[in-house]
Amino acid sequence: MAERSFAKEVQDLKLGAGDIFHGEGILAVTKALLQSGISYVGGYQGAPISHLMDVLADAQDIMLDLGIHFEASASEAAAAAMLAASVNYPLRGAVTWKSTVGTNVASDALASVASSGVMGGCLIVIGEDYGEGSSIMQERSHAFAMKSQIWLLDPRPNLTSIVEMVEKGFELSEASNTPVMLELRIRACHVHGSFMAKDNVRPKYTLKDAIENPVRDYDRVVLPPSNFKHEIEKVEHRWPAAVKFIKDNALNEYLGGHKGKQGIIVQGGLYNTLMRALKIVGLADIYGNTDIPIYCMNVTYPMIDDEIAGFCLDKKAVLIVEEGQPEYFEQNINTILRRRDIQTKIYGKDVLPMAGEYTGQVLTEGLCEFFSQSAPKLLTKTSKPEPSISVSDHASLTKAVPGRPVGFCTGCPERPIFTAMKLVQRKLGDIHVSCDIGCHLFSILPPFNIGNTTMGYGLGWAGASALNVKANKRTISIMGDGGFWHNGLTSGVGNAVFNKTDNVLVIVDNGYSAATGGQDILSSRAFNKTKRTNNPISKAIAGLGIEWQRSVNTYDLGAMTKTLTEALTTKEKGPKVIIAQSECMLNRERREKPIRNKMIKDGKRIMRSRFGVDAETCTGDHACIRLSGCPSLTIKDNPDPLREDPVAHVNNDCVGCGVCGEVAHAAILCPSFYRADLVYNPNAWDKFRARLRNSVIGYIQARSDKRRAKYSFGDI
Repeated sequence: MAERSFAKEVQDLKLGAGDIFHGEGILAVTKALLQSGISYVGGYQGAPISHLMDVLADAQDIMLDLGIHFEASASEAAAAAMLAASVNYPLRGAVTWKSTVGTNVASDALASVASSGVMGGCLIVIGEDYGEGSSIMQERSHAFAMKSQIWLLDPRPNLTSIVEMVEKGFELSEASNTPVMLELRIRACHVHGSFMAKDNVRPKYTLKDAIENPVRDYDRVVLPPSNFKHEIEKVEHRWPAAVKFIKDNALNEYLGGHKGKQGIIVQGGLYNTLMRALKIVGLADIYGNTDIPIYCMNVTYPMIDDEIAGFCLDKKAVLIVEEGQPEYFEQNINTILRRRDIQTKIYGKDVLPMAGEYTGQVLTEGLCEFFSQSAPKLLTKTSKPEPSISVSDHASLTKAVPGRPVGFCTGCPERPIFTAMKLVQRKLGDIHVSCDIGCHLFSILPPFNIGNTTMGYGLGWAGASALNVKANKRTISIMGDGGFWHNGLTSGVGNAVFNKTDNVLVIVDNGYSAATGGQDILSSRAFNKTKRTNNPISKAIAGLGIEWQRSVNTYDLGAMTKTLTEALTTKEKGPKVIIAQSECMLNRERREKPIRNKMIKDGKRIMRSRFGVDAETCTGDHACIRLSGCPSLTIKDNPDPLREDPVAHVNNDCVGCGVCGEVAHAAILCPSFYRADLVYNPNAWDKFRARLRNSVIGYIQARSDKRRAKYSFGDI
């Protein structure tokens, strides 16, 4: 199960020549792949291209009809290694993952295929996860493209440009025998639009042809002396061929005006934001028309020296709009101009920030500074907009609106794991916790504040490997089931067994690769018609030599606390693994809620649990919130006018997981939590019991009210 189904949308992938395709960026990429005659496609899910993997998964039947092989790869490295099929055979293939972390994982295979060179076109669709919406370290794919000499495309974020760059990317790859990267930011993946479709193309040379007619060419193997030849080949043959193809096919665009002493060079992915900023300063209209000359680099590597020099030759000043750092474009362009003795003044990171996402506001301020210095007459008095929020307003907002850190979903089975850790630390003292990538990483934020470091996907236990010495305490490492199958099985568990660690690992087994959208993995319990699931983690770690292992239902907070305590205090030596199991609540609700709603609509009896807080009993100390952090557990005004502290309150988002009540019980906090069973379409017996209960409770309540009134009047 994935976060979103594209079963309906993928039917548009069958559109042919002359049809108009409507949809979002990831669907356009998929359609362009089918129009390019690919033989295989694979990848690893991760924002911002998780939905591209979901689209490919839902389009498997369509791809099968075209003779295209699809794999949901075990990791980015596995996906990149698929490109080996194109080294010796004229097979077009594509792979995809989130960058830069995914590119780091895939770096061995990528560097090798870049060295070998390819016969068939290879396209690597990179989810460029940079900027304010990112969840990873802020780095760019550009450095990797430069390092391995992989050509990098950054198309303007509209569907026509994206589709053209996908198709031309394969041609560029084949013309230069080099793999090609195409980077897409989050907004480009989900931008909506339309383009003129073409017929889908079956591969001329099939995978079956390659299997039955194997080719061996030692010159393509990355070993001496071939690898030395590869470096020379890159510089003397592949690079010139790529430059020629880019120039001949006009992949980079000259937009805006054709004359002027000031110009702008922009990477394609930032073009829309640039035009918005030009509109704000009064130098473009709402349709993107402007008199300012613009050189739009849909290919950001390699740079085309002749085009750069020609664009700058008749200009006094040029602004380089390059997001992120270091300033690769700026350095390269300055080198090109100085070598040709072109004296155009280059502006870039002097008027734009060195780091951070180039939002509309950032580019607007940078443009104003650029034109103020190079051509002040172009700016009117109203060109420079007022800041959307003043400094004083921002300070007021900071005081009035509390910070809202990201956190676990309502009913998340991972929350009680960290509640248990908090309770254990009350008894045993602070513990070093090595974190991992995944939803569980939210534990580092309030209210849990658990976690010291995170080193990469599946590297939770490896992140504590240096702390494998005799001490009075043990460390705890965290690893998700997705990270376990990605990298953690060998780098974490295998490494710990081999080095005889005496520390503890908690594997969060929620049944899916939950953080990336709920895709199935090896240990998923769900049935998947194209994948083999139901491979228990317990068997895998037992095979590696883990003797001390426990499986615990995460919602059983008492058992979770007891098991953690046992693992941290047992005299038994050796690696210890706790498999914390419960299904991802978000996926469970996606599956069960539509069924439940339909049954209610059809008049069938349904009962589900809800939890609440008795406002009269609640003391208002909010310890339950500090140990739970559930979004449905909040506060409301105290109904007692004599008490000022707000009381805890469970809102209508509650999914009935019961963790809040478990927390209150395990921490011995208070008896204010209660469980209520909501009955939809009650039968006669349900109605009779409800009337009986209301009658008894009403009778007791009335007696209580009379007694209270009597004592009150007596006191007077």
